[in-house]
Amino acid sequence: MNYVKTAMLLAGMTALFMAVGYVIGGQGGLMIAFSVALAMNIFSYWNSDKMVLRMYGAREVDARSAPDLYGMVQQLSANAQLPMPKVYIIENPQPNAFATGRNPDNAAVAATTGLLQSLSYEEIAGVMAHELAHIKNRDTLIMTITATIAGAISMLANFAFFFGGNRDNNNGGFGIIGTILVMILAPLAAMVVQMAISRTREYAADRMGAEICRQPLWLASALQKIAGAARRVENNPAEHNPATAHMFIINPLSGARADNLFSTHPDTNNRVAALQQLAQEMGVAGPTVARPAQPASRPSGPWGRGGASGRGPWG
Repeated sequence: MNYVKTAMLLAGMTALFMAVGYVIGGQGGLMIAFSVALAMNIFSYWNSDKMVLRMYGAREVDARSAPDLYGMVQQLSANAQLPMPKVYIIENPQPNAFATGRNPDNAAVAATTGLLQSLSYEEIAGVMAHELAHIKNRDTLIMTITATIAGAISMLANFAFFFGGNRDNNNGGFGIIGTILVMILAPLAAMVVQMAISRTREYAADRMGAEICRQPLWLASALQKIAGAARRVENNPAEHNPATAHMFIINPLSGARADNLFSTHPDTNNRVAALQQLAQEMGVAGPTVARPAQPASRPSGPWGRGGASGRGPWG
């Protein structure tokens, strides 16, 4: 995303935040919300990545604690001509992953234990390459900031539900109507995120990620497995923080809530078809589904072997 789109998104999210402030406290609430939004935008630029990682209980790993995963990301980063990002593991049974950070020099990739336990080494490489593509395309800043602000809007909307209709607040008699409107602001915030974070971002990251690992079918197979598992395995932190759903490689929401209506992710079958077409263009032969993980050895894929010897624990 370019800087113009980023500025437009932040302006829209800030305006929505201020509108909720007006519903709660009239002109005074509007000014307070504006001040809070300004401070939040500045704070989010520097700290939103840390907040999201903390929200999901991510723990940082290194070459000693997770040699295979760290070495894989290290080699793929070299292929992508990117600085080495920080690597995190999230204790969560749902296979998924995301990238975060304000720029390539301050970036991180995170994978769930479900991803590391249920996908093959090749498929995990495809997923990590996709996340590195987000970093290279500088998607991560806008992804994390929108998640932070949208989450704040949802919390403020819940607050307005209890206090927006108070006849003593100075909102020009807008309390009752405002309370009703605020009830839909949380899904509206999710929709703003959906509209702002274009679905073409995922297609672009799929394509670049396939080029980074040089095997489009690895990512295609991973997407199919993750999408199938995400419908069966609930991601509780994501369900409680639906504004962060757009950060993951596959929508982590179960669909049991209305939040899933605002999914920012393209249809998985379409993404797989695009990757299969790319594989043909690249002249890459092989099955769509990568082979199962081999505990005793690590594959010598075309992107190299990474920094660790043998197949060690993921962390």
